[in-house]
Amino acid sequence: MTRRVIELKEPPATGRLLVKGLAGAIGKRGGRIAALPEVVYLLEDAGQDVGRLAAYDHLTGFALADAVPATWLHVQTFPLQAALLATDEFPFPLAGLVHVSNTMTLHRPVGVGERLRITVQAEGLAPHAKGATFDMVSRIKVGDETVWEGSSNYLATGAKVPGEARAGLRLEATAATPSQLWRLPADLGRRYAAVSGDANPIHLHPATARLFGFPRPIIHGMWTHARALAALGTLPAAYTATVQFAKPILLPGKVSFAAERTGGWSFAVVNPAGKPHLIGELRPAGS
Repeated sequence: MTRRVIELKEPPATGRLLVKGLAGAIGKRGGRIAALPEVVYLLEDAGQDVGRLAAYDHLTGFALADAVPATWLHVQTFPLQAALLATDEFPFPLAGLVHVSNTMTLHRPVGVGERLRITVQAEGLAPHAKGATFDMVSRIKVGDETVWEGSSNYLATGAKVPGEARAGLRLEATAATPSQLWRLPADLGRRYAAVSGDANPIHLHPATARLFGFPRPIIHGMWTHARALAALGTLPAAYTATVQFAKPILLPGKVSFAAERTGGWSFAVVNPAGKPHLIGELRPAGS
């Protein structure tokens, strides 16, 4: 089936989209889901905000450089993801979604001055023991060249999808001794929301986090992903990074980072007891 293309003239305002998605959650609960919307959201000629990139790099630990972090490119796709998730035809409530894992491939270094062609679509609907999963698949081109691809797997808790539940991604955490201790301040979620556009209330304030069952705000999984890649130091020019989000990180808090060479890298962000919040691996292109 050919997907319908919805072309956007500019990045949509994510704050309004998140409010719409959360406000529309009641009408999307219950019933069996057979399919996802057959649409592609397209932003044809997107620029990159240098000032916002500098703030993002500072907050996530990347060094300022002309070539942007791969996780920054994910941030460029987020407004389109939010637009699709918030649309009336999307079957799952935003409030019930759990970001389970993320895979991204950087095909070559991308400069901050390059103009981006961004597409986002939802696919891979599948039953899960706790509901249903699907992938938000994003691609970025410069001209006709695909420079970055990403897939975020989400769990819609309580959803009903036909078929047998299947096992999801299971990465093995590194056994390396943690080499870094990160102290995460109480306002980190608000600061990351300002540079990423992801102002989901579970990340912002204790009062808003409690509305969704968290005793305190939790940091964005994609902040943890970015901070982990930055902690690895100099990265290959092209690579694939995969992470699994195991346990939310409450703010304020302390976590540790561990990594070992495996041809690429195997890494983890763990709590004081050594239990993982995030498990990841990075493979250089061609490996």
